[in-house]
Amino acid sequence: MKIVLNIALASALCLFSNTGSAQFVPSEDSLQGLYPGKAYSPYAQRSFPSRVFWGDTHVHTGLSMDAGLFGNTTGLETMLRFARGEEVVSATGQPVKLSRPLDWIVTTEHSDGMGMITDLARGAPNVLASEQGARWAEGLQQGGEASAAAALDLITTFSQGEMDPALLADYSPGSPIYTSVWESMVDEVEAFNDPGDFTAFHGFEWTSLIRGNNMHRNVVFRDNADRVKQIQPMTTQPPIGSPDPMALYQWLETYEAETGGQAFALSHNGNLSNGIMFPSETRYNGEPVDEAYAMARARWEPLYEATQIKGDGEAHPALSPDDEFADYETWDVGNLDLTQAKTPEMLAGEYAREALKQGFAIEARTGINPYRFGMVGSTDTHTSLATADSDNYFGKATNAEPSTTRAAHPFTETEVGIFPGWSLVASGYTGVWAEENTRASLWDAMVRREVYATTGPRMVVRFFGGWEFSEDDLRSRAPAFVGYDKGVPMGGDLRAAPDGSGAPNFMVYALRDPIGANLDRIQVVKGWMETDGTLQERVYDVAWSGDRQPDTGGKIPEVGNTVDLEAASYRNTIGASELGAVWTDPDFDPAEPAFYYARVIEIPTPRWVVYDKVRLGAEIPDGATLIGQERAYTSPIWYSTE
Repeated sequence: MKIVLNIALASALCLFSNTGSAQFVPSEDSLQGLYPGKAYSPYAQRSFPSRVFWGDTHVHTGLSMDAGLFGNTTGLETMLRFARGEEVVSATGQPVKLSRPLDWIVTTEHSDGMGMITDLARGAPNVLASEQGARWAEGLQQGGEASAAAALDLITTFSQGEMDPALLADYSPGSPIYTSVWESMVDEVEAFNDPGDFTAFHGFEWTSLIRGNNMHRNVVFRDNADRVKQIQPMTTQPPIGSPDPMALYQWLETYEAETGGQAFALSHNGNLSNGIMFPSETRYNGEPVDEAYAMARARWEPLYEATQIKGDGEAHPALSPDDEFADYETWDVGNLDLTQAKTPEMLAGEYAREALKQGFAIEARTGINPYRFGMVGSTDTHTSLATADSDNYFGKATNAEPSTTRAAHPFTETEVGIFPGWSLVASGYTGVWAEENTRASLWDAMVRREVYATTGPRMVVRFFGGWEFSEDDLRSRAPAFVGYDKGVPMGGDLRAAPDGSGAPNFMVYALRDPIGANLDRIQVVKGWMETDGTLQERVYDVAWSGDRQPDTGGKIPEVGNTVDLEAASYRNTIGASELGAVWTDPDFDPAEPAFYYARVIEIPTPRWVVYDKVRLGAEIPDGATLIGQERAYTSPIWYSTE
C-alpha cells in the first residue's frame, strides 16, 4: 500500500525507517506557511508571569522578644505549617486554619535580642541578674494582663533606647546564644522550603526606633541557607548595631559582596514614624537628603508595606482631602509607643502616596528618586498566624487573639492618646506576579515591583501602562498578552512614546476574590510634579459596577451596602465580579513627571469586630468601626520626562 502524507501531517508525526527512528523537525519556512503569524495556541509562546502567588512579608513568632512577652509560645514550625495550609493550635489553645494556603512567607523575627525571650521564660541567671530582665520575667510568669504590660514596657524601653547594655550584649550578634538561635532558625526555615509548592524566605526585621518613632525595615533574602548562615542579622542597638538606615544599606552591600548573595529591605508603618519615614530635605539626624541617601534608598528599598495590622498607609485624608476613600483604617494619634503625639506637619513624611510625590522633588534636586517603590501588604502579626481575613482574624499579639474582650482592650494607651483594640486591622497580603513558586522567581518579581498589596482579599489585579491600548484589547479575555506586548506591567517605567502619540493610557483589570466580596470600582491614582515644582495628585474613577453615573463634580455615587450586622454577613447582590478599563490620562503634560497606580475597592463588608459579636457574644465598644471597604493597591507605573 502506498501511503501519502501531506506536509501538515508529516510535521506532526514521527517517521520511522527499518534502521531506527527519528523525529521530523519542520523548518521555520514550512511552519510559517502552515501557521502564518503567531502560533494558534497563545500559551505555547507565553513568556510573561502568568500566576499570582499570595504571601506575607512580615510575621513574628514567640522567638521575637515582644511577641514572646505577650504570651506567644508558638514558634517557626507553627508559623510555617499554618502558612502552607495546615491546621495548628494557637498560643491561646484555639484551633486555627487558613481558608486557603499561602504560597510563600517571610520569617521576620526582630533581630535585636534574639534568644532573650526563651531564657527569660526559663529564668536564666543572666536574665534575672538584670533589673529589667527580672521585671519582665515576673510579668511573663504571671501571664495575662501582667504579661501584656511587661511586653509594652519592653517595647517602650527598647523604643527609647534604654535597654540594659549588659543584658542586650548576651543576645547580640557574635554571642554564642545569638549565633545558635540564628542558625537554628535558618535550618528550620530551610527545611520547610519546597520549591514549586511552598516558598519559605529567610529574613529578619531591623527594628529601628528613634525615641519611639518607627523606622522599621524587613530584610528579605533571595538565598538559601548556605549563604544566609555566613552572616548574622543587622541590629539597631549601639555599639554593635545602629538605628540609621544608611548603616542598614551598608550592611546589605557588605552581605552581597562577602557572600555573593542578594537581599533587599522594605520599610513599614510610616504612619507611626511621626514624619521621619520619608524625609524630603532633612533626615531624622539632621543630615541632608542628598544624592548619597537617595541613591542608597533607591538601590536597597524596592518595596513599601502600604497596609498592615497597625493601620493603612496608602493615603491620609488631610493630605488627600479630595479623595473620599483616603480615610481608611487610619492610625494618626502618635508614634509607635505613643510617647509623642502626632502633629499635622508630620503627615507628609508618613504616607505612601505623598512619598511617591516627594520623590519627584528630591529627584529634581539630587538627580535620583529614592521613593520609586512598589506596594506590598503584610500582617505584622506577632501570633505566628498570618491571618488577614476579617472572618478569621487572630489579632496582632496573643492578648488580641479571639476573645470577648479583645475589641475593648486598648492596644496601646498612654497620656498622649490611645490605639483602641477595635482599631487593629485584619490586613494584609501581597500578590506577586511570577513565573514559578521559588525563592528566585518570587524575589526577582518583588525587586522589579511586579507586586500589589491587598488588605486581605485575594482579588486578581492586572495593571499595564503604554501608549497604544484600545478597548478591543480587553475583549480577548486575556489582557495580559497584549499588556506585556504593548506596554509595561505594574512596577515598570513607561516606554518611550511612539512618534505622534498623545497621552499615555493604561489597561487595568480586576477579578474579585472567588470566596470574597464583589467589586465596587477601580480607580487610577495619579501623582505628578508641575514644571514650577508644585506636587499634585488626582484620583480617577475608571471602571465601576452597575449603571451609576458621575455627578456634576465627576464623582461616582456610592455602591450601596448589603451588610447584615446581626449575621456578620453581606450579600453580593451589588457590585461586580470583575471590572476592567482602558483609560487615557486626560490631564497629561509631557513636561511633567508622573506616577500612576490602580486602587481596587470592594463593596462594604463587616469588620472583624462584628464577627466577634456574632460568634463570641462580644460587646462592640462605642465608636468602633463596623463596616469597611477592603481594597488592593498596585505598584505604580512611572512616566519620566527624560
